[in-house]
Amino acid sequence: MGLLDGKRLLVTGVLTDASLAFAVARLAQEEGAEIVLSGAGRALSLTQRTARKLPRTPEVLEIDVTSDEQLSAAGHALAERWDGLDGLLHAIGFAPPDCLGNGMFAAGWNDVSVALHISTYSLKALVDAFMPLLESAGRDGGASVVGLDFDATVAWPVYDWMGVAKAGLESLSRYLAKELGRRGIRVNLVAAGPVRTMAAKSIPGFSAFEDTWADQAPLGWDVHDATAVAKACVALFSDLFPMTTGEIVHVDGGVHAVGGSS
Repeated sequence: MGLLDGKRLLVTGVLTDASLAFAVARLAQEEGAEIVLSGAGRALSLTQRTARKLPRTPEVLEIDVTSDEQLSAAGHALAERWDGLDGLLHAIGFAPPDCLGNGMFAAGWNDVSVALHISTYSLKALVDAFMPLLESAGRDGGASVVGLDFDATVAWPVYDWMGVAKAGLESLSRYLAKELGRRGIRVNLVAAGPVRTMAAKSIPGFSAFEDTWADQAPLGWDVHDATAVAKACVALFSDLFPMTTGEIVHVDGGVHAVGGSS
């Protein structure tokens, strides 16, 4: 038996087979889950192609998290397929170029608002769009919302406004956990160490994290291997953590615990 036998998951953020979300989707299928992916805009076709690399090709919903119409349509479309949603992976983040690697004064509000909308507010928007299905699963043993995070307790080089967006995501996850617990819905984040994904490559200077992380991590770190991150997400989707919510699980080789020391 798999950890996720009988569970139904929506996985966002799959772009390529190097995506963290792809590793989660693959392991979830291997552990018995039925999954649906989502993609948006010009990247939708990329998600559809990548979906075919999974053990079983899932359906791909179009969800632009800044579009109330698409969110609503996706909620109704999934409700026609399933009567409950056991898990939702939030793996969505974006910031315009001026928000990354240029300090805090290069970006104006128009750019910052885009980063916050897509990277932070979208967690609430997704949960809201699929609330009836999550509540149904919540009544039937519990539903689990898991978000991918990059530790926001310190100010990192080059991360700039995305760091602020992640700090907002961490705070939002706690408020959602407080509000949704009575509905049987858990909300947790996995703060991952750097993995060489398309998203990471778009951050100027992000290679500095990749080059030094393994030396700082007590357990070591492989920027080419998303397995540990996927395992943590799958564990949180499973029934192994029925009383855990509002938590940030660090899967970073231990860097968060030792700071800049080696």
